[in-house]
Amino acid sequence: MSLVWNFIQTQILGMKWLSDLVAGLLNLCGMDVSSTVGGIIHFFIYDTIKIFILLTFLIFLVSYIQSYFPPERTKRILGRFKGIWANILAALLGTVTPFCSCSSIPLFIGFTRSGLSSGITFSFLISSPLVDLGSLILLTSIFGIKIAAAYVIVGLILAVAGGYIIEKSGIGKHVEDFVKNGNSVDGEMLTYSFKERLKYAFEQVTGTVKKVAPYILIGVGIGAAIHNFIPEDFVVAALGEDKWYSVLIAVIVGVPMYADIFGTVPVVEALFAKGAGIGTILSFMMSVTALSLPSIIMLRKAVKPKLLAFFVFIVTVGIIIIGYTFNSLSYLFV
Repeated sequence: MSLVWNFIQTQILGMKWLSDLVAGLLNLCGMDVSSTVGGIIHFFIYDTIKIFILLTFLIFLVSYIQSYFPPERTKRILGRFKGIWANILAALLGTVTPFCSCSSIPLFIGFTRSGLSSGITFSFLISSPLVDLGSLILLTSIFGIKIAAAYVIVGLILAVAGGYIIEKSGIGKHVEDFVKNGNSVDGEMLTYSFKERLKYAFEQVTGTVKKVAPYILIGVGIGAAIHNFIPEDFVVAALGEDKWYSVLIAVIVGVPMYADIFGTVPVVEALFAKGAGIGTILSFMMSVTALSLPSIIMLRKAVKPKLLAFFVFIVTVGIIIIGYTFNSLSYLFV
């Protein structure tokens, strides 16, 4: 069984065959992939092709599943639950929705207008860009199932806890008036045929790939530079798991950026290979996907400063705790 799983992780998800193929073609062209330039070109070509293959497959799969959960149905499902179970369900439903926080905010506004509690809507908002099937498979291809599963679990815990705290604190009422008074997502429940679901999934693939392609290319380029230019000793000194400041650096650097998980993975892949702590790189990924500056600016249009500041504080503290916990328990994931 272990041999089968190892094959799935290395050859199907990790696409080692693709790495070997690219290396072979570069060697035929007279390029030494062990050199700095050859290593950069190999990393860039291999990672770009691999990520776009996984991206296409995952978006199609998740979008097909998502076609069963339009906003109207999601709202009605969430409206049946109360308390912590509502937060848990909202976080789980967030895993089959858009791939970045900026895409999740319109749904957050619609759910708020429909009368769903602040706890439910914020659990959804945190989970949606942070945790999905794509992140599980993509992280498994690079770090293995232990780290990937742990990332998904702590991401869901953060979403549930964040939404629950916001609701119980009473601060969730501080949303802008246009959100409260606008039209809700209540409407006719549409039923799609198999062909319509396929068409929807294909459209999502095309639109999402066009949208995230620049971020992926930038991310792969940065990853290639880190992998071949930056000395391992430097990365360990700045971002090693035993450095108390490494998680803080990761969060501070991650928040101003804007990318989804597909754009951040090449960077953390290179940092991990150079010795960065597992908690450090997970904190970086979470801060980029859940707390990017563009998404905070967009969210500010929907919520008042007091609520926005509390949301950022809760998520930031959660990410930092997760980062230090993973760094201290890294031996469990090696």
